[in-house]
Amino acid sequence: MKAIQLSAIAAAVLASSAALAADPIVVVDDNDAVVYEAEPVAYEVQPVAYATTDAGVIRSTPAAVVGGTKTFFQTVTHPAAISAEVGSLGYGANIAWGVNDKTELQAGWAGGDVADLFGGDFDAKGVNYDVETDFSNPYLGVQLRPAANWFTMGAGIIVPDNDIDVKANADGQGFYSLNGKKYYTGLASAEQAAADDFGGSNVGNLEGTLEHRNKLAPYATIGFRPNITNNFGVFGELGAAYLGKVDATVRYTGTGADDATGGVAIPSNAAEAARQAERDLEDKNFLEWLPIVKLGATYRF
Repeated sequence: MKAIQLSAIAAAVLASSAALAADPIVVVDDNDAVVYEAEPVAYEVQPVAYATTDAGVIRSTPAAVVGGTKTFFQTVTHPAAISAEVGSLGYGANIAWGVNDKTELQAGWAGGDVADLFGGDFDAKGVNYDVETDFSNPYLGVQLRPAANWFTMGAGIIVPDNDIDVKANADGQGFYSLNGKKYYTGLASAEQAAADDFGGSNVGNLEGTLEHRNKLAPYATIGFRPNITNNFGVFGELGAAYLGKVDATVRYTGTGADDATGGVAIPSNAAEAARQAERDLEDKNFLEWLPIVKLGATYRF
């Protein structure tokens, strides 16, 4: 009898707790009436503390590209940093997304006239050429901090669309020395025309363009990226991009001096000089390896 009564008491207490009832329960025994008061049970949910680490180097972009409530669009529209840069690729900017405290993905563009950074001229097989440039270099890459400090290593792909114009500078005596021959911009004297190295006269001015064959140019860099404050930092990078060999197109225009021909270039001589200049320029491979030197400033979100 007592076992049944104790079971009834336990069941009543459990039922009361589940319902959070505060009413007392009266149980009658053989001799005594006992009152049990059921106390409601309160369950307290403890707050979860999420620890965040900030190495002062890279702050991760919202990383849930898959799963959760984050979407790819949200990730792309919440970058980790933006930067402005100037260097051998030109003047430009990039945007970066943090993967973790050691890795950033970058997308950027740099361009403009940077010919003066390379001296503004160069020599190819004994002929000096003035250079004018209009660079356009969009790029995608990754920046790594292997030691999670200022030192960085970068790699990626440039999609070059660079206009390079060249103009040959004649020797002081008014000729271009091409393949061991002298091609005079204007009318050659009888003595010059009789020389063994005479290539022709009235070839005019030799001007042309260079185009790199690589449509995608891989690059690699090393550098430093210290943070000055929590949000601002600076950076510098050194490296190179492989643009490949060049295709040259050279044309002749005008003439270097008035003469008996009325100042018109002689097509046969001029075409021969232009074709030889093209071969010499392609052998030169101007900027086959484009040096990368850049400085810039970064703002981190």
